[in-house]
Amino acid sequence: MAAPAQVSPYDEDVEQTLRGLVRTNNVSLRGVFARRALRAVVRLSEQMEEVSLREAVSAPSDYGVLLAALESEPGLAALEQEDPLAKARLRGIEARQKLLSAEGGTLGIQEVAAHLNISRQAVYKRYRAGKLLAIDCGRHGYAFPAWQLAHGGVLTGIEEPLAALSDLDPWMKLAFFLGENAATGGKTPLAALRQGLAQDVVRAAKLHGEHGSV
Repeated sequence: MAAPAQVSPYDEDVEQTLRGLVRTNNVSLRGVFARRALRAVVRLSEQMEEVSLREAVSAPSDYGVLLAALESEPGLAALEQEDPLAKARLRGIEARQKLLSAEGGTLGIQEVAAHLNISRQAVYKRYRAGKLLAIDCGRHGYAFPAWQLAHGGVLTGIEEPLAALSDLDPWMKLAFFLGENAATGGKTPLAALRQGLAQDVVRAAKLHGEHGSV
């Protein structure tokens, strides 16, 4: 006889939330969001073929499952019909995820503090001063790209280009360092920094900052 399937705490949370929504007819913003999102998920799951469902559930995270489902043929068809701009937003989500996962991914503020041997407050102070790059993830805190850290400190030469990009939002700064750039010989500014070409990166950052802030 097969062993009963294990129920994770997350599954229990989902079941409890569903019961609460049905029992109280929750009209809070969270309740409305949950009901509408669940309706969309149910409709989409009914339209997906088994192969698409299998690919979706193999994603490493719950958010990845949703993204894979939306990228399936039924998902894209539904998005195109109900929201013509949704496909573009999906591409934007994918692009941002690639930026966050590139070159070693991201670190939390505590990990950065431990690496630099300073306090969390000191890390935040450096971020606020524009000497470290981070993405504000709301309740999840700040995501610091790991590549800006080097053995014993920060990547040499990173502060000057960050200063030149000060008028841009963090996502644009992240894209600058990880995107190929003619001003750095066709390589990424990050690669140029690693090769000691700090002045080329500063020059590229100033040009990028001027164009990006227009």
